[in-house]
Amino acid sequence: MNVLLDHLPEFRDGFLGTLAITAASALLALVLGLLIAGFRVSPIPPLRAFGTAWVTVLRNTPLTLLFLVAFFVVPQILFPGTSPFVLATLALGFYTSSFVCEAVRSGISTVPIGQAEAARSLGMTFSQTLRMIVLPQATRTVLPPLSSIFIALTKNSAIAGAFSVTELFNVSKLLSDQGFAIGWIFLWIALAYLVITFAISGLFRVLERRMGVAR
Repeated sequence: MNVLLDHLPEFRDGFLGTLAITAASALLALVLGLLIAGFRVSPIPPLRAFGTAWVTVLRNTPLTLLFLVAFFVVPQILFPGTSPFVLATLALGFYTSSFVCEAVRSGISTVPIGQAEAARSLGMTFSQTLRMIVLPQATRTVLPPLSSIFIALTKNSAIAGAFSVTELFNVSKLLSDQGFAIGWIFLWIALAYLVITFAISGLFRVLERRMGVAR
């Protein structure tokens, strides 16, 4: 208990850092995932090929390798001076977007094809059909896998702590290096992660009930 009370500001900053990087990465992953899912079901072959390549490469690349590329390649070639928080958000967001894409694409496949054909017969474009007809119906089946994906994203954010990003794992590393009991540190860090993941799970349960997801 003393290690928590004596270093409460550090734990607070780590907790808020984990919340911030999780929220920013989740937003980026959701936007990219929806966009790439649209590419995957697009009638335009080059877009389908790009979407397939995006998912194949990112899903089969270790997340740690993406962090290494983000921190040691991107600043050297594209954006010198980028903050560690932004680089970590990019790595997590790009990686998670491939899983969001596949969840959304699976949800799209559950919508009867007649819905899209009816929309096209009314003169709606592909983007209009996807945005106004297909995605609203697919949302119900997409919510449960998205909950698991964002919970996994929260736990994956711990990798950012090894790259000088202020978050929970980074705090545990700093305190353990100072000689504090590692068992108590890990206990409080684990409880903090549980609070975040339970909050995400609860939020998605509320969304599922409101949208009438069948069980």
